[in-house]
Amino acid sequence: MSDLFPGEPLFPGVPATDTRSARRAADRRLHRRRRHRRGRVAMVVAVLLLVGAGYAVWTYAVPMFTSHQAESLDYPGPGGNDVQVIVKPGDTGAAIGATLVQKSVILSTQAFTKALTANAAGKSIQPGTYKLKLEMRASEAVAALLDPLNRVELKFTIPEGLRVTQILEKIAGSTGIPLADLQKAAADPKALGVPAVAGGNLEGWLFPATYTYQPGTNPVDILAPMVTKTIAVLDQHTVAEADRETVLIKASIVEKEGRLDVDRGKIAQVIENRLSHAQPLGMDSTLVYGLNKSGLQLTQADVDGNNPYNTAHTLGLPPGPIASPGIPSIEAVLNPTPGPWLFFVTINPDTGETLFTDNYSQHLKNKALYDQWLATHTAASTPSATP
Repeated sequence: MSDLFPGEPLFPGVPATDTRSARRAADRRLHRRRRHRRGRVAMVVAVLLLVGAGYAVWTYAVPMFTSHQAESLDYPGPGGNDVQVIVKPGDTGAAIGATLVQKSVILSTQAFTKALTANAAGKSIQPGTYKLKLEMRASEAVAALLDPLNRVELKFTIPEGLRVTQILEKIAGSTGIPLADLQKAAADPKALGVPAVAGGNLEGWLFPATYTYQPGTNPVDILAPMVTKTIAVLDQHTVAEADRETVLIKASIVEKEGRLDVDRGKIAQVIENRLSHAQPLGMDSTLVYGLNKSGLQLTQADVDGNNPYNTAHTLGLPPGPIASPGIPSIEAVLNPTPGPWLFFVTINPDTGETLFTDNYSQHLKNKALYDQWLATHTAASTPSATP
């Protein structure tokens, strides 16, 4: 029997068939290990490729897509008809953009916030009402909101010496607010902040100045700051609360009677002298107010008439102010020019030249000078004078 017989074992006690199976099993295990190793390498490579592709997409494709998307959500401009837009206090860029979209000014908030971020002054947009255009480019809308010329405001100037009825008419004419709405607000002085010392009388408490408001401001919020301004001016001049109405009454007379600032202190002194002498003030300006006349021509019946503002026949001050005085008239009342004068007359209404005296005979001569001026002018007017 040969030693190479297939059935002969290679090692004592181990069958030949089992050895071959072991080798085949070992080969299979090695093959599997190699195959698994190649699989893991392939997986790592695939992951790396995916990460790289994602990075490229995020770095290059997404911005291009986003930019294209933002451009597609923007109007080409330059815009159409005008439209008013309100930016409220505290509005964020997104809130402003939403308002603009609602008003059809821009196409999307995305385009607006991008344009806002790109503009270095974007955070400087102020609250207010703006005049913009329909269908604007977002960047142009941002620029328009940063331009003060596009702000829409209600602005009016009240000159010194107007009475309440005239002031309300002027505000209505300058702002378009219905006169009836202003009159309704003026009918409740307390709601406007007029102090109790005024006795519910608004006259004299609407300070003459220039005021600016946003469109849509209600009449109460327009008139109330004018009262606040009057109180502030009186406080700045250390006028006691109890004396506010008296100061305004005197200052309103000075305002209506004085033509030149240089004469206001003298007129204020005439008022004090007449009050101290228990003489009627005799001011035409108070009589005209009481008659609700806009002109200065008075008839004898007017002078003889009985109304609380006829200071020719009553002692003391009239019941209330007759106009809104300015600061020069208020200061004249608080610091009258010392002098003995009891009479004055404006002898030249064109220049405002006014003569003062404490002698009635001289006063009549001064009035004659006014009569001469009047005779040479076709447009007659009554002088600012005390009888």
